[in-house]
Amino acid sequence: MSEDLPRPTTPANADVNTEERAAEAAAIRRRWITLGEVLAVVAIIISALTLWNSWSERSDSKAVKNADAQRASARAATLVLLAADSGERALVLKPAAAEQSVQSQKILFPTALDIAPAETTGEPRIEAGWFEGALKKTREAAHLPDNSRGDERLPVVVTTRFLVDGEAHQDVALYDIGYTISGRLLAGHSVKLRGISLVSRVKSDNAQARLDSRWRELIPSK
Repeated sequence: MSEDLPRPTTPANADVNTEERAAEAAAIRRRWITLGEVLAVVAIIISALTLWNSWSERSDSKAVKNADAQRASARAATLVLLAADSGERALVLKPAAAEQSVQSQKILFPTALDIAPAETTGEPRIEAGWFEGALKKTREAAHLPDNSRGDERLPVVVTTRFLVDGEAHQDVALYDIGYTISGRLLAGHSVKLRGISLVSRVKSDNAQARLDSRWRELIPSK
């Protein structure tokens, strides 16, 4: 019996195998190159996102700081007047914000009182003597009670010129003056001032109209 012997590899088969191995190796190299390129692109994207995130955070922080500064500036330029404890015949006025410095004021009274505006310079205040006589006559004509049943209210418009960090500002606002009135048989009536409260901001060109409207709300005509 004859045995089957392995056939010797022919040079042609060897060349084919060599080419296949070379092609496979080249394909592997291409896959590695492609993977490297992908990783490089991913690294660039991550770096770009990191830079964008850092820039975005800085921009957000700057925007927040700018917004805070604008709000602080707006608060500093917004005037609210308070009345200090100064007795019953005068109210010493002062700004609620310590950085504000009042330079002058003009106080308008309701047209029904028929009295001229009062002006102050460097000493903001409201004095009962400015309007007491006219107020008592108006109350009497309106048949209002001789004695207060709590705090009465007199509307006024206060135009204030004030400084904040050396910069000039102006505020025009409608306020209510709180007061009480009591009657005495021989000496007549006396007005005692209690305080002041902000009603609303108004514009200069319609300040008197807003003031008179507020007066009619508080002191309706008979």
